[in-house]
Amino acid sequence: MNARQLEKIGVPSFAVKPAIRAVQDLCRLPDFDRKAIQAKLQLVVQNPRLFLGDPILNDLARELIDADLPANQPRTELKYRIWGSNIDKGAIQQMNDACHLPSATAAALMPDAHIGYGLPIGGVLATEDTIVPYAVGVDIACRMKLSVLDMPLDSLDRSSEQYRTALEKETRFGVGCTHDKPQYHPVLDNDWTITRITREHHDRARWQLGTSGSGNHFVEFGVVTVHESDPGFDLPPGQYVALMSHSGSRGPGAAVCSTYSNIARQKLPKRHQHFDKLAWLDMKSEAGQEYWAAMNLMGEFAAANHAVIHRLVTQRLGAKIIAGVENHHNFAWKEIHHGREVYVHRKGATPAGKGVLGVIPGSMADPAFVVRGLGNEESLQSAAHGAGRVMSRTQANQQFSFPAIRKLLATRGIQILSAGADEVPGVYKNIQQVMAEQSDLVHPIARFDPRIVKMCGDGSRAED
Repeated sequence: MNARQLEKIGVPSFAVKPAIRAVQDLCRLPDFDRKAIQAKLQLVVQNPRLFLGDPILNDLARELIDADLPANQPRTELKYRIWGSNIDKGAIQQMNDACHLPSATAAALMPDAHIGYGLPIGGVLATEDTIVPYAVGVDIACRMKLSVLDMPLDSLDRSSEQYRTALEKETRFGVGCTHDKPQYHPVLDNDWTITRITREHHDRARWQLGTSGSGNHFVEFGVVTVHESDPGFDLPPGQYVALMSHSGSRGPGAAVCSTYSNIARQKLPKRHQHFDKLAWLDMKSEAGQEYWAAMNLMGEFAAANHAVIHRLVTQRLGAKIIAGVENHHNFAWKEIHHGREVYVHRKGATPAGKGVLGVIPGSMADPAFVVRGLGNEESLQSAAHGAGRVMSRTQANQQFSFPAIRKLLATRGIQILSAGADEVPGVYKNIQQVMAEQSDLVHPIARFDPRIVKMCGDGSRAED
């Protein structure tokens, strides 16, 4: 019997090889003809556990059982809502693929969505009893933090050089970047021996603490306009000087993702090999519990990273922080939705539970918004984490000249200390449109407009 004939009688494609071996062994038995072999194989497919330990059929039975779902049990189609009108087809396909995970229970796609690794950026996925490392992301607990300062509003213009110096002297950007000497935060005294990978990266974390890395990470000064007060952001309506940053868990976070995603892929049953970067860990397994502990430690490290950046910059400036708001994305939370305890993965998505505060940025030239979550259950109480890209970094570098964009933004009163063509405003969606498309997810209470921006440069030099 060949593969096509085996599949015709119900043997799934992933189990064809052990089925062929079983057929060869059964053919050697005197009382097995073709019809008897077909009947036996169909019994194995229908009830594989009955054949565990069988000298001929054990391997086929084990292959079927390890596939998680019986071959004759179809996967229920998981419906989800898409916010936004400008979502590329690749991101939708990635979300569709994620919805076919055996443990997936609910999903949503935010208006800033675009293609990512495994789960799309802007994807929200709830799973039961499992966690998907790449649905959290490489930069675990990437985070936004906004601090309102006690500086006079006109000091942004009057003392511009002082603000520039604070960013230039106290921030570090680039792959593998570190401070000249390690900074300190109590997170370094946490138990980093909870997993092998966190133990091995403790010293790396110590050196990278208070740095921003590359990509779309930034530290910038600007003007925050408060529309309405909130108990968690308790400022009278008005305008204030603010410091805002975007970065995550740096090298240690990437190492945690890589390590446990590889473990998850190695554990994938053959039937599910096509999920690849959507490979999951059983939360009852040792690897699942290790990843959960490491991910949460990376969350604390990312928060500490921002705390150190804001401490260094404000100290250099001689300012005090009078209010602030911050939030993770690229993280998983254990929550109750639709009466079930699930793990909610927010890959480039902001928590937006009822009354929960967060920050949603635009671009180096466009506003960010301080928002209050509305607790919409259709989105699993989530919202966009930013404007969302409309082109790749390669396309951006081919299309835009950073020095030209830098000059243009200067005429609008925005100073770009360093950045790359792959992060200019034209590579992002219109943040006002994105916010309008999720008006049922969050309510804006303040707006931040960038004035002095520092990001990782791409080697382009400004024209003097």
